[in-house]
Amino acid sequence: MQPSDFSPNSAVDLGARKAAMEREAKQRAAESAGRSNPYAVNVDEATFQAQVLERSMSTPVVLAVLAGWSEQSKQVEDALDKISAASGGTWFLAKVDSEASPQLVQALRVPTTPMIVVVIQGQLLPGPAGPATEEQLTAWLVEAFAALKEQGALPPGHPGTITGEPGAEGAQGAQAAQPEEPQGRPVDIEAQEALDRGDFEAAAAVYAKAVEADSGDTESRAKLAQVRLVGRLQEVDAGAALQAAADRPEDVAAQTTAADVEMYGGRFEDAFARLVDTVRITSDEDRDRARTHLLGLFELLPPGDPRVNAARRKLTSALF
Repeated sequence: MQPSDFSPNSAVDLGARKAAMEREAKQRAAESAGRSNPYAVNVDEATFQAQVLERSMSTPVVLAVLAGWSEQSKQVEDALDKISAASGGTWFLAKVDSEASPQLVQALRVPTTPMIVVVIQGQLLPGPAGPATEEQLTAWLVEAFAALKEQGALPPGHPGTITGEPGAEGAQGAQAAQPEEPQGRPVDIEAQEALDRGDFEAAAAVYAKAVEADSGDTESRAKLAQVRLVGRLQEVDAGAALQAAADRPEDVAAQTTAADVEMYGGRFEDAFARLVDTVRITSDEDRDRARTHLLGLFELLPPGDPRVNAARRKLTSALF
């Protein structure tokens, strides 16, 4: 059986399987009736990489972690479906059934369901957890996207809003607009083609070439750091990586991997503090490796970010 066939206590979770089957049946029925949301998709452990992480490199993804048995989850799901149907493709909704995909939920460190997470360029930004109305979810998403726009974290050309054309008129209008999708900088299009193939090295090479040609291209520099981060974590078990770092505080490889995990989870300050501490207690080549890795992680945040500025000051203190 697949991992999602099991609950945490290793017993076959028939309730979880039933909920997942009902969700799929509901989606197929909506598609048959022409009422399917073209900007929403159900994901599990097998599809999370492609449908969420890789897609988020070019388009923001709002991840909804839901429980099939929960009325609160159903209300949040219905509200998000309505909101995302009006997105015009400016963002996608990905829905995870917590019972059908327990390992994925554990990896995401979800404290409760329902919960919302914004995934942008491979990084997870936790959102509200628990019951919420359509109005509350709309307000939070509007605020979150506006903040991401201000930070320069959204893809080029993204309006920083949660609505756009063709709006809520449905799949027919959305599909008519989809042929216009290849937009933006040629470097981003080329890199996205590589990511669609799962070739992170090729995508990184595209951005590295752009940075080499123009050292002032801060956008390509940030995306190079993002692609490299996600690529480094492809085969990493987050829990094991953090435990290894706790067990071996002077192991630079363990500390840099743990810092990657923390950055990926949006725990930027924890990642910076970890590597500053590593620089402080190591020397020679080990110290330089930790310092260089930390400088690379700084590239993930916009220039002038106060968290980066604070970490730079601490790094200077640790070095001298």
